[in-house]
Amino acid sequence: MRLDKYLKVARLIKRRTVANEACDNGLVTVNGKPARASYDVKVGDRISMRFGARTVTVEVLSVQETVKQADAAALYREVREE
Repeated sequence: MRLDKYLKVARLIKRRTVANEACDNGLVTVNGKPARASYDVKVGDRISMRFGARTVTVEVLSVQETVKQADAAALYREVREE
């Protein structure tokens, strides 16, 4: 699944167009490298997103095309960076 679509399906970013812009602006990295919106997300990938001064890092646990809003958080696990 494309990175921009995964971010939307997992409810990490509200809209796919916003996720696409974040990737284009270098705000999203996968496994420590800047990623394009077309990157193919796999289980085990670490996705980091910068929101202003805050950085959120998650580990991909599952990749699904559609998921209910209540189950969206089960697609990833938030990782604490030290």
